[in-house]
Amino acid sequence: MATNLISLHLLLLLFTFKFQLSLSEDTSTMQSVPDLQKSMYKVIDGYPCVRLLNLSGEIGCANPGRDKVVAPVIRFKNARELAHSSAVLVSLDEIQELFDRISNDSSFAKNIGGVLVEPRTKNQSQSTGFSPAQKFPEVQFAPYKSVNYEWNPIGSGIMWKAYNFPVFLLSEESSQFMQEVALKNANQKNAYTAYVAEFDSVMQTTKSGTHDSESCLREGTCLPLGGYSVWSSLPPINVSSSNQSKPIILAASSMDSASFFRDKSLGAESPISGLISLLAAVDSLSHVDGLSDLSKQLVFSVFTGEAWGYLGSRRFLLELDLRSDAVSGLNDKLVETVIEIGSVGKGFSGGNNTFFIHRAGVSSATNETLKAFKHAQDSLESKNVTIVEASTSNPGIPPSSLMAFLRKNSSTNGIVLEDFDTAFANKFYHSHLDDMSNVNSSAIVAAASLIARTLYILASGNNNLSSSALNAINVNASLVEELMSCLLGCNPGLSCDLVKNYMSPTSSCPNHYVGVIIGEPSSTPYLGYVDDISRFIWNFLADRTSTPKENTKSDCSKGCSNKDEVCIRAETNGKGVCVTSTTRYVPAYSTRLKYESGMWTVLPANSSDPMGMVDPVWTESNWDVIGLRAYTIQNASYDRLVLLGGIAVTILAYVVIVITRAFITKVLKQD
Repeated sequence: MATNLISLHLLLLLFTFKFQLSLSEDTSTMQSVPDLQKSMYKVIDGYPCVRLLNLSGEIGCANPGRDKVVAPVIRFKNARELAHSSAVLVSLDEIQELFDRISNDSSFAKNIGGVLVEPRTKNQSQSTGFSPAQKFPEVQFAPYKSVNYEWNPIGSGIMWKAYNFPVFLLSEESSQFMQEVALKNANQKNAYTAYVAEFDSVMQTTKSGTHDSESCLREGTCLPLGGYSVWSSLPPINVSSSNQSKPIILAASSMDSASFFRDKSLGAESPISGLISLLAAVDSLSHVDGLSDLSKQLVFSVFTGEAWGYLGSRRFLLELDLRSDAVSGLNDKLVETVIEIGSVGKGFSGGNNTFFIHRAGVSSATNETLKAFKHAQDSLESKNVTIVEASTSNPGIPPSSLMAFLRKNSSTNGIVLEDFDTAFANKFYHSHLDDMSNVNSSAIVAAASLIARTLYILASGNNNLSSSALNAINVNASLVEELMSCLLGCNPGLSCDLVKNYMSPTSSCPNHYVGVIIGEPSSTPYLGYVDDISRFIWNFLADRTSTPKENTKSDCSKGCSNKDEVCIRAETNGKGVCVTSTTRYVPAYSTRLKYESGMWTVLPANSSDPMGMVDPVWTESNWDVIGLRAYTIQNASYDRLVLLGGIAVTILAYVVIVITRAFITKVLKQD
């Protein structure tokens, strides 16, 4: 018996030594809690769909409650029936089928724990397209009654519905990882472990039970969508003078887009191609002499928030009515014609650059504008630029900021320049796939050339300008390429020299989602509340439209001495330079909102404001953190089996101890 006890003691010592050795090996590689977490959890890069609200309800995505969602990853093609909550991995080619199934099959929808979307189609160039927007975007603001017309035929409208589960667009690297995870889960269906995705997308509006804009603004769980539009004039307007009599030619474009995924809204074709064309046109006109002698005043407006109820253009029109500081020097009664540059990046086809003119009715002013375009086209004959009047079968102008002008004043003279006739040429309208590969730089240069020369013809009041005068107006193709690389990608993105010459961007990757408006709206906002794109456009326009000063060395460290001056490049060296330029920020937010005492309130609808009557009043929910990660968990039944096994081993060990103790006692008594 003594021999048995010695053997047992030796075995215990050996086990203790091996345990300590293995423990020391583990601790040598993991020396902190973060190291342990890193080895257990894989952080997944992705772009979330978030919760947005309006006066009548919600759209977008969020966790269904206050807690994180944890669900095993499964491919959609393997998920014809879901027995339990699952994180469904879906390709873009299948996404429409998935969301149709969710809408039509409640038993399937209730087991959707979350959706993981792969970033690209298998063959994007041959894709039929992907547009989560509506078939007629912003239809409620249309200045005509044909509301069933389909400007965006492939629009699915999925981004305009509410989903009580999280949805993430994966990065390329994360997509590959999650594909491997889904494959492992598929190959070990009966295994005791599973790979899961953990979604942390809890919205404050969900936690507080505020499910519309009015209630969430009242409770402080959301903020209004909005930002800052920019306008400028060439040459600068003498705001000190009360004698502002020149008719105004207003050229406009948009700077914001939308997407199912908040932080992946590039909008290369719609609308940034038009924005780049306008900026390049302004640059070319800034090199022309004698602009102050023109019979009409050129004004440029770049609106934000247009994808969410024409926030920028509607607020701009209201500020004009109020004669606020944001539009000091502008008189809306003097606006003769509005020319909007829409989507122009796909105008190149078969060696020709073809653009379509959509005009708001027939009038002497629009006829003069059309003649100016024809004259500009003729001067660009060597560049194969063609303009065509849009089909008369169209119900009116396409979705554009001009709609807001027409709803405000139906007699507004205006045209929209686009690269399509009866329906969008953009197969990826309001999609994350509307990136630089979706536009052609030659088309953007051609559109900029056409716009620059047309504006000059109209501002001169002379439709018979000589070819030599127009040939002096040339668009810098290199600038267009640079603007594309700055505004439509991350490399170099906003870290490009052009942007950094004016400001310090907060991120290299541009995003053209409007965002939320922070603090009290102002014509001289705190720059920390103005997004990168607006700040760049303000600086660019202020620089390009400025007139030379005798003392070009004056900095802004003590402010600019003249109220006709503004300070550019203030972010680059802390001093900046004062220049004479009429360039202003204009707050862009719903005309139904009022900021007072640090709070936003919704104003009652006013029958005298038809656009306010249909204003959705968009807001975005607040959140603490949004994250996505993956890790391995054990099957619950296996956990129960381990528990039962542990209980059984404990009982057995107790029995063995009792028997051994009785045996040892008996032996000792015999000795």
